[in-house]
Amino acid sequence: MKETESVYKMEEERVSPSTPPIEPSVLASVLERNIDALRHKRREEERKASLQDRIAEVITRFSGSMAFVYVHLLLVAGWVAVNLGLIPGGPVFDPTFVILATFASVEAIFLSTFVLISQNRAAAEADRRAELDLQTNLLSEHEITRLLTLTRAIAAHLGIREANDPDLEELERHVAPEKVLDRLTDGESRRSP
Repeated sequence: MKETESVYKMEEERVSPSTPPIEPSVLASVLERNIDALRHKRREEERKASLQDRIAEVITRFSGSMAFVYVHLLLVAGWVAVNLGLIPGGPVFDPTFVILATFASVEAIFLSTFVLISQNRAAAEADRRAELDLQTNLLSEHEITRLLTLTRAIAAHLGIREANDPDLEELERHVAPEKVLDRLTDGESRRSP
């Protein structure tokens, strides 16, 4: 009777009888360690950035803000108001707005260059993160394949029928990432006209 009660109690708590529940503090410490490591790496990369990259980043960040829009709105509105003669006593210096158009064009050239510099830097960072993800996924795949092999051996030793499932044999094979990449590239080249 007591055994049945303990089984029901475990089911209610959703605790496996063979593994203790994950303690939030343990999980939190691992997550905190990872978060801290990534923050440290990001700060280190920001510190190593060249002066030119930092300037481009600051300009891009400001040009992508509402403060930039408000400043330009005020400047252009003031320019237009002065040159239309709407401000009494204001000197009309650009009645055809050619200077304003030239200034805006030159500014657009420089801003687009700064944005491209920042995007190139962000793309390089994204490539590094993708490489990290790929390496982590390959390691996880290797570990899972190894665990499957061990679990299958244990199941076979215990005489569990599912150990002989033919689908498991395929899952136990290690993935060769270069072969998968070749296959994906072949598939893309066949679809391209």
